[in-house]
Amino acid sequence: MISFIGIFVVLGSVIAGYVMHHGNLAVLNQPHEFVIIFGAAIGSLVVSTPMKVTKDMIGQIKGLLGARPGKKEYLELLTLQYELFQLAQRSGLLGWEEHINDPAKSSIFAKYPAVLKDHHALEFMTDTMKVVVSGSADPHDLENLMDADMETVHAEEGKAPAALSSVADALPGLGIVAAVLGIVITMEKIDGPPSEVGMSVASALVGTFLGILMSYGVFSPLATAMGHRNTELGKFVDCIKQGLLAHAKGVSPSIAVEFARRSITTHERPSFDELEKACRAAKG
Repeated sequence: MISFIGIFVVLGSVIAGYVMHHGNLAVLNQPHEFVIIFGAAIGSLVVSTPMKVTKDMIGQIKGLLGARPGKKEYLELLTLQYELFQLAQRSGLLGWEEHINDPAKSSIFAKYPAVLKDHHALEFMTDTMKVVVSGSADPHDLENLMDADMETVHAEEGKAPAALSSVADALPGLGIVAAVLGIVITMEKIDGPPSEVGMSVASALVGTFLGILMSYGVFSPLATAMGHRNTELGKFVDCIKQGLLAHAKGVSPSIAVEFARRSITTHERPSFDELEKACRAAKG
């Protein structure tokens, strides 16, 4: 949500400053400039970007309206891991099977909705736990397996911000294209009244203004925000990785979740006491 508030501030500040300088807002209303710039931008996106990446871009832009993993979500994840590690300690790894085969029906997972609603993190967690249950991978191989999954997803998620960034880079040039076409039209009217020629020049300059503003004030910041959001979501998965890897190495449940806790960035990391309290409540 904060990203869209920032865009509103950018556009509002530019328009407010223009009006304060006694600018005429009607002059900025040039539909033909909008068609040239945004039509060409959409066309270039279609040419250069696979449809699945375009759909992912739309989804990631919508995702900026949603919440990011915070202390509450991380505390749920750590407590869930603690419960699962305790279960494995009491009943063996086979005790995981009924929970990881259908997490939606699991009595343990049901207590942690923040993890259940994150489908990628949930799939990453359960698939890795299935590998651990099968006993077919030592900790080193398990780490490589998780790293391969995370790198693949990271590369896939990075395509959408990169595509939007390329559109942002093209917008100033497309604005110049619109401005040049406006100047061509102006030259046809060069013998007309000065007011008509001046309005034609103003219309042409709106194209340059719009391309630069949309590039540096809207699309480029959106692409950067999408990249930051993907990084934050990736840290949530990394927390799962650190906990499962520590458990696979044979450490106690409390130490395994401490490994996971230390991998969380300081702004979202629950304190040691908060985690201890949550784990005691879960154990009880």
